[in-house]
Amino acid sequence: MGVETEADRLFMINTTDFGTTATYTLVAGGVSSVVGIFDNEYFESDANTNVGFVSTQPRFVCTSASLPSTAGYNDTVVVNSATYKVRVIQADGTGMTTLILEKQ
Repeated sequence: MGVETEADRLFMINTTDFGTTATYTLVAGGVSSVVGIFDNEYFESDANTNVGFVSTQPRFVCTSASLPSTAGYNDTVVVNSATYKVRVIQADGTGMTTLILEKQ
């Protein structure tokens, strides 16, 4: 469990420094704005074939409280004018959640 408050977590991801605002749309309907940190890191994988390929792993880290309570698989996130589908939701137990995304 985290020791910081929701205000502390929001301060760490504010849009003045590292954060950005995304539009979160539920499959069931409903739209909200969520502030978080978007990352689209490159990584190499070779799946034990000795032939690597490079891909990206887009993800969005936000406070758990800022997500809709019914957030889930296949919801849509628009960040930096690009559309992504939510593939995995990883709550870390400290008040932060990582959304693993797939570009559409």
